[in-house]
Amino acid sequence: MKKFLCLSSILVTSLGLLSACSNNNSSAADRDHNASNPSNQAPEQPKENRISATRIKLTFNDKEVLIRMYDNPASMAFLAQLPLTITFEDYIGKEKISILQKRLSADDVQAGDTSKKGDFAYYAPWGNVAIFYKGFEDATNDLIILGQIESGKENVENIHGDFTVTIEKVTK
Repeated sequence: MKKFLCLSSILVTSLGLLSACSNNNSSAADRDHNASNPSNQAPEQPKENRISATRIKLTFNDKEVLIRMYDNPASMAFLAQLPLTITFEDYIGKEKISILQKRLSADDVQAGDTSKKGDFAYYAPWGNVAIFYKGFEDATNDLIILGQIESGKENVENIHGDFTVTIEKVTK
């Protein structure tokens, strides 16, 4: 019985030391992070999430939607396909989608975004663009946000059925 108590106390002591060491390591990691970011400011936003100066215009049924594009490779690949005329359809009561004839390269793009109302996005597995007129709760590893609607959200929300859209770059 004494051997069992002795072994038990050694085990408890060892676990306590391991716990203390792991806490010490995380503190060192925190110190290293703080040393590399001394002002304790938020890190710079990834390039994929930066808004660019480029805007596109979607025209349908005598209505317009203006979208400010993000600065990422998928957005640039989409812009290279313009002008386009494509047909959108409603999908699950939250987004309007259209399959692109030419897929965008998702290489070197950080995917995995959660969409929100007003996002213009590309869903890599299907090769479609989407205009979110309602937020979507689930994140997916295959969604790339291409841009954000600046004006005309209500035009997308209020259209029912399939509709044909002309998409072109906006020149100032």
